[in-house]
Amino acid sequence: MRPFVSTRARRVAAGAATRVAAALLLAAVVSTPDGVAAAGSATLERIKASAVVRFAYRDGAAPFSFRDTDGRVRGYAVELCERVAASLRTSLGLAQLDVQWRAVDAATRIDAVANGEVDAECGTTTITLGRMERVDFSVPIFVDGGSVLVRADRKLGRLADLKGRRIAVIPGTTTERALTTQLTAAGAPATIVPVKDVAEGMAALGAGRVDGVAGDRIVLIVQRARAAKPEGLAFVGDDFSYEPYAIVVRRDDPDFRLAVNRALVGLYRSGAIDPVFQRWLGAFGAPGPLLHAMFYLQQYQD
Repeated sequence: MRPFVSTRARRVAAGAATRVAAALLLAAVVSTPDGVAAAGSATLERIKASAVVRFAYRDGAAPFSFRDTDGRVRGYAVELCERVAASLRTSLGLAQLDVQWRAVDAATRIDAVANGEVDAECGTTTITLGRMERVDFSVPIFVDGGSVLVRADRKLGRLADLKGRRIAVIPGTTTERALTTQLTAAGAPATIVPVKDVAEGMAALGAGRVDGVAGDRIVLIVQRARAAKPEGLAFVGDDFSYEPYAIVVRRDDPDFRLAVNRALVGLYRSGAIDPVFQRWLGAFGAPGPLLHAMFYLQQYQD
């Protein structure tokens, strides 16, 4: 199969201005000398001494991260972190590297990394400046948009149609903030109903307790596919946010962040990201222009 990253992406992101702007935004992330050295990195030193790397994952965030019926942690973001672990094993000269997983949720994921309970979080966490006050991020691993899933028979086609409706959303997330901002801008304030996760929101929608469920579009696509009658569910036409996902790492360890980025950029540059995308996300459609451009613009050279 011909890699989609190195061919189609060049057509999508061919504009010089686009390439330069995005490259300048992210260039500092990976522009350091070759190799990964444990010296100076508390995280790399601990991984090398213990032969253990500790990752957190968002359970129930399929297809990005979840625990399957056999108890295995799986998903798109999970596989990317497993590729990072393989890269670390090689660069640190380890014969074996044990990967340990810890489940987190929207409320605990940042704390788990900031407090040193895990080395990185692999899920659906959006890069924000506010979060950068406590943690750091890898280069982006996916680009999504926030949307609202509603019952198709309600004919709620625009954000403005949600005025006065009850919308389920996970509190304290970028989704909640962006949705509230956009509804206010549209002159359509709605009642925000807090839920623990998207699955709880879907249950509330099915029971008629809410009129819609807000979340990242790809996560909602998965939930709709799992519904008893997916044809009875529809998306509000307007995405209300831009959500660049990344692996969350500690703020005070740039060498570990560099090691993570080297592994990711290597996947993008070689085209090895293609089968990973197809395995976890291919069933939901081909990658869009924005995702193509994201992969292409991060094919940095050493």
